[in-house]
Order: sequence, then C-alpha cells, then structure tokens
Amino acid sequence: MAKILIVEDDRHINELIRRNLRLAGHECVCCFDGKQAQEMAAGKQYDLILLDVMLSGMSGFELISEIQDTPVIFVTAKGELKDKLLGLSLGAEDYIVKPFEMLELLARVNVILRRSQKEEKLCLGSVQVNLNKRTVEMEGREVALTPQEFNLLEVLIRNKNIALSREKLLELAWGYDYEGETKTVDVHIQKLRKKLRLEHEIKTVTKLGYRLEM
Repeated sequence: MAKILIVEDDRHINELIRRNLRLAGHECVCCFDGKQAQEMAAGKQYDLILLDVMLSGMSGFELISEIQDTPVIFVTAKGELKDKLLGLSLGAEDYIVKPFEMLELLARVNVILRRSQKEEKLCLGSVQVNLNKRTVEMEGREVALTPQEFNLLEVLIRNKNIALSREKLLELAWGYDYEGETKTVDVHIQKLRKKLRLEHEIKTVTKLGYRLEM
C-alpha cells in the first residue's frame, strides 16, 4: 500500500517494525544510521519515514530538516516533553515513544497515510473497497454496509494478516468506551462474510478472534 523507510539503529526493533508493516501490505526499506538515511531519503521517493532520534552520523532531529515532502513519524526512546515538542516543531507528523504497542504504531501509520494519500482502493477477490469514500462494490455493484460493518472491515483491512482478538476489534472498530459484549464482533463478522462472500478470507483464530488473509 505504501513505501516506508524505517530509520532505526536497533536491528531487532527495525526488523520487528519491518515485519509488521509488511504483513499490513507495505513495502519497507531499512536503514540503520543518520548519514545513510540522508542519502536514501534524498534519492528515493517514500510515502512515509519512521525516524529514530539517536542515530550515529546524524541525529533524527538534524536529519528531518533534510527531508522534503515526505511525512515523518519519530519513533524514539526520548520521551521528555521538551523532546516531543522539538520533534513536532521540526515538522514531524507524530511522535511515538518507546516502548510502544505495535498495533498503536500501525494505527498511527495508517492515520498519516490517510492524510497524505488521495485515494485508497484495494481488492479482496471480487470485492473492491474504497476506504476514502467508504464504499464497497462486488462484481461492479455497490454493496450496502452499515457504518459499523464498514468500520470493522476497515480495521481488518488495515491490520490484514494479523490475528486480532475480539477485545482488540471492539476497541479499534467500536471505540474505547464501548461497553457491549464481544459476541457482537462475531455477529458483524458473519454479516461481512455473507454480504461480501469472504468466508475464506476472514479466518477464525481459535480462542482468540479473527484475521483477514490477503
């Protein structure tokens, strides 16, 4: 869906981010120091850059001034308020402090990509989904989804190939303050499977929840 440059000197964290972003369908390029990142950011077109602050050769705070027309999210252990304010004032779209939950990182990446990309369309077999217009077509005909059904479909799409618990799906698709039972997830999943003929794509993960396989 997007081409993302990951600038992180901790190879374990870099690889962990890369794997999860690739599972979500993004193309990832890894970089481990500031000078290399400067060259890569100048020479290639990326949709987003995930940038650590404490890098060898050139810090993330120095590097962001060299980056033009590409959204940046700082991902760093520097969590003091003055550092956050500096990072945002330098032009970063977001500032994430380590340690972080991977699903939170994916959600914030999706928010930035939605802002910067004009239109997001994708295909699930014979189903075509336009995430910006919130429309779904199957075999050329529009399929009517309720707002909540579309919310759930969007969460599955944005976290495709990742197993999500019913509780996490409630949190992401219904909101943190939703007080209903988790079985409402099962009901809505069945409706999506039936309306969009996605019985094979939306997998049940035993004793956990669901995963959209793409």
